[in-house]
Amino acid sequence: MKGWENIRAEVLRRIRARDWQPGALIPTEEDLAVEFGVARATVNRALRELANAGVLERRRKAGTRVAALPIRKATLDIPVIRQEIEARGQTHGFQVLKQTFMEPPVPIASRLGLPPGFKLLYLETLHLADGKPFAFETRWLNSEILPRPMPDFQSLSANEWLVAHVAYVTGDIAFTAEGAGPREAAVLGVAPGTALLVTERMTWTADSPITFVRLAHAPGYRVQTLV
Repeated sequence: MKGWENIRAEVLRRIRARDWQPGALIPTEEDLAVEFGVARATVNRALRELANAGVLERRRKAGTRVAALPIRKATLDIPVIRQEIEARGQTHGFQVLKQTFMEPPVPIASRLGLPPGFKLLYLETLHLADGKPFAFETRWLNSEILPRPMPDFQSLSANEWLVAHVAYVTGDIAFTAEGAGPREAAVLGVAPGTALLVTERMTWTADSPITFVRLAHAPGYRVQTLV
């Protein structure tokens, strides 16, 4: 059975491929539930998320249409951290602090739509700018999307390898201000509780999750985007 994230990804793929044109009425929730072999509530969640993002227009008793004029959103590209640092005139370096296969915590497995017992590649990476901590990256990666043999993430960071080699269909991103926990404080060399900008991002292919990554940025980091 597919989760709502998979349904969302497929609906978005059809819209981007122009299988469903702007302004077009899409199939009903009932029809999509039958097609995908899931409960109507699963389809409803996927369509609701896309409506909240401005991709779909939903009207009671009038059905759901592809937005003819999607709401203008800020554009956020997935950054290559090395390029971010080099654009500042600094030298990038990184250290893989941990790499292992393990089951993710239940909240992360649930957000990625994974069944119990599914193991992911877990990576902890410290990115450096001129030798000083820049960002602490903790990543859960679906190894099924990787080639065999797997890439050497000791020589090329998972962040850079994924941006260059794995195309995503959809994703979620969130920014929060959080106090540094004990592990983040130790890795970044700051006092526990220091305010940090934290980015959490999830990405999917049309069929499966790719990765969940959390980036705790050293103090002074700022985000700039286009609107």
